[in-house]
Amino acid sequence: MSAAAIRCEGLGFAYPDGTRALSGIDLEIARGERVAIVGENGSGKSTLVRQINGLLRPSEGRIEVHGRDVGRRHVADLAREVGLAFQNPDRQIFSGRVADEVAFGPRNLGTHGAELDRAVGAALALVGLAEARDANPYDLGLSNRKLLGIASILAMETPIVILDEPTTGQDARGAERIRAVVAGLAAEGRTVLAVSHDLGFVAEAFPRVVVLAGGRLVRDGPTEEVLAPR
Repeated sequence: MSAAAIRCEGLGFAYPDGTRALSGIDLEIARGERVAIVGENGSGKSTLVRQINGLLRPSEGRIEVHGRDVGRRHVADLAREVGLAFQNPDRQIFSGRVADEVAFGPRNLGTHGAELDRAVGAALALVGLAEARDANPYDLGLSNRKLLGIASILAMETPIVILDEPTTGQDARGAERIRAVVAGLAAEGRTVLAVSHDLGFVAEAFPRVVVLAGGRLVRDGPTEEVLAPR
């Protein structure tokens, strides 16, 4: 089995209206790596991570997850390996109770009973929402809905976790929780990617940074080198 968690070869993507979002992306991420993807708005960051979990499919080239071509796999199959917490949590929240929202993903993957309860409880505790398990998600503020979206992905216990702008709307305490989540995932050997404009968070939580500009990969290397003033 490939040692790479994710491999892109000549990856390109254009939306149906012809808008070119990605071109010629060559990228390899090893299992257990922590990698931040940065760049200006419209640089292709979110489009790239949606290729990894199959929400979007390459127009050119290929992308592999754990050695298997994503283009030939169903989204439900990929969901066992890749968890993606959206930038806007309201795009993924649809249950009327916090605990039910967090249980939805792992239940669909076949987790039930005591094991499901354990996964839900652990995920809520990690993001500091254990006491809100019976609340309606839309009674939570935006920052806590963001944490709820992350908990929903954590409960699925996928080997790859992708966080799209995870610190948006968070105060210092919330950002620290997310840094702790990333560190905990890394300690478990899971692969963690984050799309982020928060360079302070990136510098503290991710050893490697990939920079996109105009849909192309323009820099890739150790965080202290990529983020150093030029």
